[in-house]
Amino acid sequence: MGRYRDRLQIVADILSIASSGAKKTRIMYQANLSYKLLCKYLSEVMDAGLVGCDDGDCYVLTSKGKDFLSKYGEYSKRRERLKVHLNHVDNEKTILERMCSNASAR
Repeated sequence: MGRYRDRLQIVADILSIASSGAKKTRIMYQANLSYKLLCKYLSEVMDAGLVGCDDGDCYVLTSKGKDFLSKYGEYSKRRERLKVHLNHVDNEKTILERMCSNASAR
């Protein structure tokens, strides 16, 4: 793993797990959260109307939650594309800096 998730990624993970209906324990383990963090995030997503709870303590996605997941997917793809472009720009900058330092060394 090695990379910390931001708040939106954690919310998206919870919603993705709840999309097929899930109890707290399943969400906690699949989203890799402590019980304390799970309770915090479940409270947030329920207050936001992204997730609801049925009679059997099963968390389910609302239509607003489905919309969030869809928009988050688009955002995530766009963000990854921008990261790739930014890496190319950084590589170009490195090449230019090397060209400057090589020229001054002569």
